[in-house]
Amino acid sequence: AEFKTNVMRILDKAKITYKAHTYDHSDGAIDGAAVAEKMGQNPEQVFKTLVTKGAGRDYYVFVVPVLKELDLKKAAKSVGEKHVEMIHVKDINKVTGYIRGGCSPIGMKKVFPTTFQHEAENFDTIIFSAGKIGYQVEMPLSSLSKIIRYQTADIVIEENVNE
Repeated sequence: AEFKTNVMRILDKAKITYKAHTYDHSDGAIDGAAVAEKMGQNPEQVFKTLVTKGAGRDYYVFVVPVLKELDLKKAAKSVGEKHVEMIHVKDINKVTGYIRGGCSPIGMKKVFPTTFQHEAENFDTIIFSAGKIGYQVEMPLSSLSKIIRYQTADIVIEENVNE
């Protein structure tokens, strides 16, 4: 039987259809852009999962396209916080149960409020980490509502078009 990550098991249990992808990470290139390129995927459709901590000590998950950066001001506003900051790499496992590069919005230790960059709604399916380096899942964003609470908002840094 093929290897299943915890994320895939959660999706199976919720009877959510998804497509699994695997990639070779022996070269150490695990950032989202590298992965999308290896997989021949549209990078606008591939999302990375970022975990932040709010001023009030709550954790928030933000899921953005791999080539974009999270705008911390917009992110904070989207969840009604004064400010949010990225959590330290050393805390990722403690907070989420995942490791850096293998963080998925599904199956964290707790269900944290999750916000997707609104472009995620433009695609029939989006691709994100299956909770383990080397594994991804592809599925419709709307299916996620069965297992996590999420919203969409504009949370990325606007690129300067005049460069």
